[in-house]
Amino acid sequence: MCGIVGMVGTEFKIDELVEDLQKLEYRGYDSAGVAFYDNGKISVEKSLGRIKNLKSKIPDKSTSVGIAHTRWATHGAPNDKNAHPHTDCSGKIAIVHNGIIENYAELKEELIKKGHKFKSDTDTEVIAHLIEELFRGDIYKAVLETVKQLKGAYAIVVMHSDFNDTLVAARKGSPLVLGKGTDKVILASDVTPILRYTKDVVFLEDGDVVFLRNGEYKITDINGNILLRKVHHVDWDETAAEKSGYKHFMLKEIMEEPEAIESALVGRITMEGPLLNELKEFNVENVEKIKLVACGTSYHAGLVFKYFLEKYVSVDVEVDVASEFRYRNIHIDKKTLVIAISQSGETADTLESVRLVKKDGAKIVSIANVVGSTITRESDVTIFMNAGPEIGVAATKTFVNQLVVLYILGMYILKSKNIWNEELEKDFQFLKKSPNVFRKILTTINLDEVSSYYKNYHHFMYIGRGINYPTALEGALKLKEISYINATAYPAGELKHGPIALLDPTFPVFAIVPKDKLFEKTKNNIEESRARKSRIIAVTNESNKELEGVADDIIYVPDSPDDMYPLTISPIIQLFAYQIADKRGYDPDKPRNLAKSVTVE
Repeated sequence: MCGIVGMVGTEFKIDELVEDLQKLEYRGYDSAGVAFYDNGKISVEKSLGRIKNLKSKIPDKSTSVGIAHTRWATHGAPNDKNAHPHTDCSGKIAIVHNGIIENYAELKEELIKKGHKFKSDTDTEVIAHLIEELFRGDIYKAVLETVKQLKGAYAIVVMHSDFNDTLVAARKGSPLVLGKGTDKVILASDVTPILRYTKDVVFLEDGDVVFLRNGEYKITDINGNILLRKVHHVDWDETAAEKSGYKHFMLKEIMEEPEAIESALVGRITMEGPLLNELKEFNVENVEKIKLVACGTSYHAGLVFKYFLEKYVSVDVEVDVASEFRYRNIHIDKKTLVIAISQSGETADTLESVRLVKKDGAKIVSIANVVGSTITRESDVTIFMNAGPEIGVAATKTFVNQLVVLYILGMYILKSKNIWNEELEKDFQFLKKSPNVFRKILTTINLDEVSSYYKNYHHFMYIGRGINYPTALEGALKLKEISYINATAYPAGELKHGPIALLDPTFPVFAIVPKDKLFEKTKNNIEESRARKSRIIAVTNESNKELEGVADDIIYVPDSPDDMYPLTISPIIQLFAYQIADKRGYDPDKPRNLAKSVTVE
């Protein structure tokens, strides 16, 4: 989800390339770099931190071909060494890359045996050396042969010092856009940097390889067969382009969830089952107790993990709010695993909780989205969410990726303990196809009418049972934090123990009620709410028609294994909250009184 810009054609200032890169700053990054043709060689400049640090290193020169990149770290800490562009042994090839190369370790091992010397900790550098290994005088053919060996997701742009008029690019799973100006061709991660040159763009598709020379381009597949791609005219201005035409970053990031899930699955879903290389030395088969510590949305994801794992194995999973955990008397032994979840990796209460239990000798596994963040540095090992940068304050795609990573972690623990059955296999197979399930949800489900009806209510009750209770908690949190509606959540069976006193026609109930083993009980709780004249919104699976005539509004999601409904329903609760906030006239990207990274107690 970082930023790429590539340019080839009539001479342009190197600073122009970096200015275009600045238009991708909203995507989030930790370092930046540029490579450009310079009198028969490639010059590279890199800098940790903001693009302004890079600009101070850029010479006042012109060039005819260049590539630039903002990095969001996935492999290797944020520093100058790991910043892009990366080069081969000769320094003649430079490459920028977005995505994750799943088989980089085995490729790297083979290349080292052949004498290649690596300078960084990244997966990207492998691509540069592989192109070098396959180069026989034709850079385009070398890239074609290279991408055939890559597994994973990538958008790459490549230059070679022997060609002062050429760029080659390829795309699989990571976005790349092409625009042809009057005297140059531009490549970028999205349309924002291209708009000042042209509003006619080509959105490259998976498997496309692009050869750019002298201001012209051709698009082929990986076998060199010519492809024709539609040219789209973009009416967005640059501000709208940052959001890919969406009104808010929050909506854009919800719509990015299928790709975010794919990034979380890379290298972790194998033919043999769930795989977490990060935990190879952890002996998780011996774990008897798990203490999970988190805040807010991360806490809700942890609760889903608790319900999931405890269903299949006699491992006690305790999930604590970090601000309470750090003040309790915590009992740790050799068979206890501590998991800390933090999107930013800087959450103060979670960080202090990690430090507390480390003093007692606990081993810490963190789940985070930001490489190089404090919690990841102070943990024994980190499982990265790989959701990419998230600009909106309310967690959306990071929550989804937390769920995905936690499901994989749970399955990995179960597999390590020789526990596997038909139900788990269905869960595992569903995870594999979950990106496409999300694509279906996000392109077919319309919540406009239901959100318009409920936008002026002042109170909401969210309910769910079992593994769907955390979904109720997360739904209520999303609604209250961006629309400022008083939303509360309870296990459905708890209504009669007090909260039902709140219900009346002004207090609707949002029920998470798929057709699972607790369906009839939750349905009874809905009937209790109807008896108090509350309106009912129900989210259930599309084959379940038993709520017709019971709920006032029904939102259907694709049928899923019972364990997987928290994942399937997550975009619904996010979109419902988003649309109500937007219809109430609030900016969901910047909810009042909240910060993206909570670094204070």
